[in-house]
Amino acid sequence: MKNTMIDYSQKANWYKVPEITKDIDTFYIYSTVYFGIGEGDPNYATLDNAEMLAGIEVEYAIKTKAFEDSTNVFVPYYRQVGMKYAGETWMKTGDVRTVFCGMPYEDITAALDYYFEHYNEGRPFIIAGHSQGSAILRLVLIEYFKKHPEYYERMVAAYAIGFCITKEDLEANPHMKFATGETDTGVIISWNTEGPKNVEVNAQTLVMMPGAISINPLNWKLDETYAPASENLGSLVMDLQTGATEIRDIGADAQVNLARGTVVTNADAIPNEMEDYAGPQNYHQDDYSIYFNNVKNNVAKRIAAYKANR
Repeated sequence: MKNTMIDYSQKANWYKVPEITKDIDTFYIYSTVYFGIGEGDPNYATLDNAEMLAGIEVEYAIKTKAFEDSTNVFVPYYRQVGMKYAGETWMKTGDVRTVFCGMPYEDITAALDYYFEHYNEGRPFIIAGHSQGSAILRLVLIEYFKKHPEYYERMVAAYAIGFCITKEDLEANPHMKFATGETDTGVIISWNTEGPKNVEVNAQTLVMMPGAISINPLNWKLDETYAPASENLGSLVMDLQTGATEIRDIGADAQVNLARGTVVTNADAIPNEMEDYAGPQNYHQDDYSIYFNNVKNNVAKRIAAYKANR
């Protein structure tokens, strides 16, 4: 596909440009919602790809809304890599990160350029993503913000959930700091969720890497301190037939597994659509929704801490 630049001055190239009602923004990068498994499907989605556009609607309802109460949420469209191609690359090389370096990253950095120059108006911001979105966010943290420290100093936090931030990433990029608690700011928050059966069979997934770091989204600790389900403020459950969502108690506890760099939960049965290549209890799609109210609450707390220190 010819890599022509996307014109982000056109609002048609944004899923959401909000009315400004808050003094903090969120710039959100959506996850892989284009699978690209049909005959002749390209490796990278076009901006008008129907599968991707429909997926973003669901994504916003079950993940991005965690930021909506506290911030103005901006969501650009970008030409993302398809799940099929990403999976094939991972199977061949053992490392999926190369597929995000070209067009997806270039689109997002172009959107960030336009956002900071025309939409942000100097406000502090959160940058967040999930899965592929967090893989691109990892590159933004490593490369884009190194070039733009004037923006980076206004970052309240980066929620890079559903993809790995590794010890190697932090050692190679000392400007990047991983969260150590519930209210530190200018830091990265990340985890990947799975069930105990995945641990038992040592299941590997394309978002897992050696040296990965996960923070516990219930007690905000980096060690293996167990957090019972009583600390979960509510999981977001969607009726896939109607699209309706509700907050429920699904028994979602949390404990970091340091050896795997994941968060393990004994939550009630959660659908797993990727068992064939991601293990019997891979909860990747639900990294946000399992801990939805805790994420929403944490966003507010980190913003309050950021403001208190200014």
